[in-house]
Amino acid sequence: MDNKKSNHEIDVNKRDFFRKTAALSVTALAGTSLLSSNARADDPAIMHHVPWGQKWGDPVTKNRYGIPSAYEHNVTRRNTKLLASGNYRASIAVTPIHESMGIITPNGLFFSRSHGGVAHVDPNQYRLMIHGLVEKPIVLTLEQLKKYPSVTRTHFIECPANGGQEWRGPQFNSVQFAKGFMSSAEWTGVYIKTILEDLGLKPDARWMLAEGSDNSEMGRTVPVEKVLDDAMIVWGQNGEALRPEQGYPVRLLLPGWEGNLCVKWLKRLEFASEPWYCKEETSKYTALKPSGKAIQHFYANEVNSTVTSPSPEIPWTNLKEGDIVEIEGLAWSGMGTITGVDISFDGGNSYVPASLKGLVLPKSWTRWSYMYTIPKDFQINGKQIILASRAMDDAGYIQPTVDEETAIMGVESVYHRNGIETWEVTATGEVNHVQLRS
Repeated sequence: MDNKKSNHEIDVNKRDFFRKTAALSVTALAGTSLLSSNARADDPAIMHHVPWGQKWGDPVTKNRYGIPSAYEHNVTRRNTKLLASGNYRASIAVTPIHESMGIITPNGLFFSRSHGGVAHVDPNQYRLMIHGLVEKPIVLTLEQLKKYPSVTRTHFIECPANGGQEWRGPQFNSVQFAKGFMSSAEWTGVYIKTILEDLGLKPDARWMLAEGSDNSEMGRTVPVEKVLDDAMIVWGQNGEALRPEQGYPVRLLLPGWEGNLCVKWLKRLEFASEPWYCKEETSKYTALKPSGKAIQHFYANEVNSTVTSPSPEIPWTNLKEGDIVEIEGLAWSGMGTITGVDISFDGGNSYVPASLKGLVLPKSWTRWSYMYTIPKDFQINGKQIILASRAMDDAGYIQPTVDEETAIMGVESVYHRNGIETWEVTATGEVNHVQLRS
């Protein structure tokens, strides 16, 4: 008698093994709520060879510059007519922060803001002029600039209008459009103070003008105190050269300060004893107060946070009573380092501490999370969960409520909104952007 088993017998035994394994898995999962019990004994993904395992993969020469999986086609920057000129040159494309992992934004998803479209600069013709109240004015090529000792730092960049459409109330039922005017990256470049050690800064230099080479010639005034602290001229982002929409080949980076101050396509730094009062710091990027007067020269983005999951883009419609789910979000402060994040399930009436995850760096995104058990009354009587997060930093600042913020600023401003956000989770698991006022 032939002892060799037929292919049919082997296939039957394999199916029997997977059925038993699936049954045991379901039994094991019955005592926990971390996963839904949806395993099937005849799951085709287990029972049959997957198509990609039965053929050659692409050669390593196919994509000389790697691209995301085709299945990640929805993870893109997005734009809206509400936040754009008619031709999308003076516009913004926002980051899908709900899809973000860790504290680094991929270069292809980093939010993009321009005032006259994306400039394409020939690096061979690039020049950086540094002049004014310096002992030795200079014009540097890109090659000469890169000869200075470089540093690499991780910092966020945030448009001061991030969340600014919400002063009167939520305008977008989307975390991407509500808080996606920001990203975080690893930057490589040189501290400006290092260059000034060579050039010599005159004693009466109090301000620096940074000017871009694009057609808007974006110009902003920066106090010398910031320049001599941590201001950088950067040419690298996340291990590669800056992308054109991020100012290739060189941009200014002022860690923690308004994104528009981080002038792209940088061509000139001039030092003087008085500020320039450029267009973008007089008619733009000021904050109108209830008195009718505007605040000018306020720079650092205040302590802030947001919930990224759940969100309108990532609802809880597949969850039920007893399931355990991780609530995640981001916190950041241009004033320093995040020291803690609290989370509320009742719209801010009470808070519990969340956990900070991974690296916690100054003037950088900080990821936080909280493991939550879906309550018994989640789907009964329409009892909503109202999520809110509140961040604090080592400079002593605590994220304010909307009422606290508007009591000082009113609702006519656009910039520097950092009031606590709230997200309604309905009984069916949908998530809506709401605003609670006393």
